[in-house]
Amino acid sequence: MAQSSLGSTPLIVGQDLNTNSTTQQMALGSYAETADGRGFRYCLMGGTSSVAARIYQAAAEDTTNFQNLTAAVNSVGDTTVTTTTTVTLTADQLAGGTLVVVSATLGSGRMYKIKSHPAATAAVVTFTLEDPIAVATTGTVKIDVHPNPYKDVIIVPAAAATSAVVGVATNAITNARYGWLQTHGPAPVLSSTAMSVGNNVIPLMATAAGAGTVAVDGVKATIGYALTGIATTDVGHVFLVID
Repeated sequence: MAQSSLGSTPLIVGQDLNTNSTTQQMALGSYAETADGRGFRYCLMGGTSSVAARIYQAAAEDTTNFQNLTAAVNSVGDTTVTTTTTVTLTADQLAGGTLVVVSATLGSGRMYKIKSHPAATAAVVTFTLEDPIAVATTGTVKIDVHPNPYKDVIIVPAAAATSAVVGVATNAITNARYGWLQTHGPAPVLSSTAMSVGNNVIPLMATAAGAGTVAVDGVKATIGYALTGIATTDVGHVFLVID
């Protein structure tokens, strides 16, 4: 196991917090915390290599192939769910992700982890689950599926977030490699606009991966709070509360 400190008492993790690897060494989403309280999540970088102090999100939602799919009914104990909606997916694209029964006469509101699935090209697909169906489904069954949010993470785009924010890069993770994003505690974050100490910090879409502040809570998802005043386009101290 790797030993990592980031300037504080060492902790043991599967991969050092300041490195990236072509080989997956921990489960995606695994959490590590330094002795001074900074928290990190293990991820797979997608799209391009990461840049320090930039904000990253889960892979963009595919509304055609992930959302509001019709599925066959299931009995208690079943370990597969089969869509009746046709989708296009690569083999195991959603393995490690989740399936939610979003509506049904019975059985809605349940979430299951996806173990595996075959490739599909404009065809129905069968998802094999990690755990069996706990509540039988009846009626018209609708499901949503989504990959692990820490798989193929991308920089938050300038126009609008296309998924949920999952962390801030504190070092360079090469594209298609595994590494760590910070999610909690003091972190370096790029400012897209001037920020005052104590303000809520949110992704600001004027600049890709940059942050800004809002005067009213709840306008956008808060990722943290400014620990210092930060000038426009500078990197400053933000206390992250993403996870």
